[in-house]
Amino acid sequence: MIEGDNYPPAAWKLQLANFFSYSKLLLIACIVASINPFASFGFDTPGAYSWALENKLYAAMMIFFLSNAVETQLISTGAFEITVDNMPVWSKIESGRIPQPSELFQIIDTHIKLNSGQDSMDSIPMEQL
Repeated sequence: MIEGDNYPPAAWKLQLANFFSYSKLLLIACIVASINPFASFGFDTPGAYSWALENKLYAAMMIFFLSNAVETQLISTGAFEITVDNMPVWSKIESGRIPQPSELFQIIDTHIKLNSGQDSMDSIPMEQL
């Protein structure tokens, strides 16, 4: 059986990505609704925020895509972990690379030989793979 799943990122990275996500939505809502929080607190409005208020659609799209890029980088682990019968056979995190297909097939073949006592994958019907 083959299963795919996301490898969990570090907890602090997940929290930071969530913070960016909520901040992005709040900032876009303020820009679209023409709310200036700087004026509410008695601060001078930064030029970038003034520009965003004048160019709502462009600013909202730019904030959305840039924030998504940062969030994606935070939650990406680069993991490529392979297990057979709940036994790890390859870890990109440990090895630092993705195996070549022939190398991966050899590793899986060896694993199956060791665990089932069979000669090779050639003797296993394709339905079972």
